[in-house]
Amino acid sequence: MKVYSYFILIFLIPLLSSAEKNNSDEYKTAIFAGGCFWCMEPPFDNLEGVISTTSGYTGGHTKNPNYSDVSSGTTGHIEAIQIKYDPKKIDYKKLLRVFWKNIDPIDGGGQFCDRGRTYQTAIFYLDNQQKELAEKTKKKANIVLHKEIATEIIAATTFYSAEDYHQDYYLKNPRRYKFYRYSCGRDKRLKEIWSNISNF
Repeated sequence: MKVYSYFILIFLIPLLSSAEKNNSDEYKTAIFAGGCFWCMEPPFDNLEGVISTTSGYTGGHTKNPNYSDVSSGTTGHIEAIQIKYDPKKIDYKKLLRVFWKNIDPIDGGGQFCDRGRTYQTAIFYLDNQQKELAEKTKKKANIVLHKEIATEIIAATTFYSAEDYHQDYYLKNPRRYKFYRYSCGRDKRLKEIWSNISNF
């Protein structure tokens, strides 16, 4: 019986590994910057088809930056999140809609209480299709909000994962996260911008 089980495992494990690899090959990536990366994970984690969200840094000129480096403003990096998603379950258009509804696209000096380039909003596109869709939704945001949109559309460069304590911060430190989000005025401002917009 033990020998039989052993042979089953020998043949089954490679098949499972291959299936996992095939699935991962079919996943796509999106990169968005919307101010503090802690606050950008929750809206996407709740979407069916999103495999993972990772907080990190991108758009800069220094290799392997850490939080201290980025916060100093000397590396050129922006806080962002990298989203892995299954295009069979959710498309890039849906991700873009969620992105816009969770930022203040009018603010070019940061987001909410977080100021400076580190917290600016941006869409980092990985191919021409993402670029076209990003530009299309930016134009629509301009129309529905009747304001100049400050969010940049930038070709993606290397994305560096942030330190472990930044990942899933809202789950690891729910009280601190909620206090930060409230005191920063994020939800209040988002409501002011988007609550009366139904055609976006």
